[in-house]
Amino acid sequence: MAPTPNSEPKRNSWKGLLVWVALALLLRWQVIEPRWIPSGSMLPTLQLQDRILVEKITPRLNRQRHKPIGLDQIVVFAVPPQLVEAGYDANAALIKRVVGRPGDTIEVRGGQLLRNNTPVPENWKPAAMDYDQGTLSVPEGQYWVLGDNRNASLDSHIWGALPDERVIGTAVWRYWPLNRFGPIRFSHQDSEVSQIAAAIGSND
Repeated sequence: MAPTPNSEPKRNSWKGLLVWVALALLLRWQVIEPRWIPSGSMLPTLQLQDRILVEKITPRLNRQRHKPIGLDQIVVFAVPPQLVEAGYDANAALIKRVVGRPGDTIEVRGGQLLRNNTPVPENWKPAAMDYDQGTLSVPEGQYWVLGDNRNASLDSHIWGALPDERVIGTAVWRYWPLNRFGPIRFSHQDSEVSQIAAAIGSND
């Protein structure tokens, strides 16, 4: 039976739709991914229910070039093995700020973070750190990551250094709410902390 006159355009439109779907999935899996913030561990920089975009290419390129992630970058990463062994959801992801790179020495003394024996200025913090930590050296291929809400964050000061291969991407843009639309930097906004959990959920 001969095809109807409209069959070819319909077939082409379906092919085009499938191509766009494939490209959208590839973009999400490999390039950039939307996420949402379900906890207060990154206050005041990231608020509860903020929607953000996570860029995934740069960390992979840095890994191939043996180049570390920049200091103060906010990274999203797979749950580290220490937390998985403790019963944390292995399918979750966490979000923290890089405060120490391979070879850096990190110390917390008198409520102040020190990197390589130099105090790190953090005037944006809602409160001084309420714990001390002796001097340690960040191992090769790993990072020291802390939540901006330092006193209510499940981060490196509890479970140790983050292996580079666990990094999924860097948080680069907040797209919701609209009144905070723009690149993610430090925040000077005072916020009340409501949770200790640091998991970051998918935007599905």
